Amino acid sequence: MAPNISIREYIRWLPDEASEPTSTFVLTSAENRFVDIRILKATNDSQPHTQTETVLPFTRLDWAFAGTSSSSIRSDPNDSGKQIVHSQWRHWVDSRSAHAEEIVDEGDMFPQLDGTTLESGAMVNPATGRLTQYEECWRDVEAVATEATGTADGEGKAMCAVLVLHDDVNGARGVVVRVGQFVQGILRVGGSVSLERWAWMRDGGWIREVKMGDMWLPCGVVMEGERVRLGGEVKYGDFAWKVVELGEV
Repeated sequence: MAPNISIREYIRWLPDEASEPTSTFVLTSAENRFVDIRILKATNDSQPHTQTETVLPFTRLDWAFAGTSSSSIRSDPNDSGKQIVHSQWRHWVDSRSAHAEEIVDEGDMFPQLDGTTLESGAMVNPATGRLTQYEECWRDVEAVATEATGTADGEGKAMCAVLVLHDDVNGARGVVVRVGQFVQGILRVGGSVSLERWAWMRDGGWIREVKMGDMWLPCGVVMEGERVRLGGEVKYGDFAWKVVELGEV
């Protein structure tokens, strides 16, 4: 699978109307590792927006998680001649739960004529606590190349990299994924969570769009491709992050 950048356009809890209360980005690597970060949009002008160098409070976090995804083809129960792509997202780090492996999201994926993808399935609505049918609309973004300095014109090959921290002794798990011009990471140590989202702009270089928590993540390291090698480690404090994927998009 090619590395992928997806932005959610809306979510709809049936039978309600569609809305998008969050800024939701999903970065997925070639080996199907992903980081999904969902930040609640500012409700008034006094609250900081994303796309600023601001540490946001956790009251603005809807959900953040990382893990692995997979897809399979199954027959449509309503149309014997039609096949459906069914996808699963298995959590490994989760902002809502210390037992991430117990969480598996899944849904059917339907390509739309406008180039978006409609995801349909059932999951617990956090507003009601009940299992509810939902629809989500996703838009893919093309990955572009950058340079370590952030001053390139975007020519050449885009980079994909994944760093993973796994330290059960200290109850620490983390994942950082870079796909082209975006980097996202989440780290959970015990009950503490930190996360970041970065975006590269042609006229401004790397800009931190989201930060929550005060723990260090190696997002800056993967912005500079020459600082990482496949199988290598990035050490900071008591933790060592392993480079498990490194390649081009």
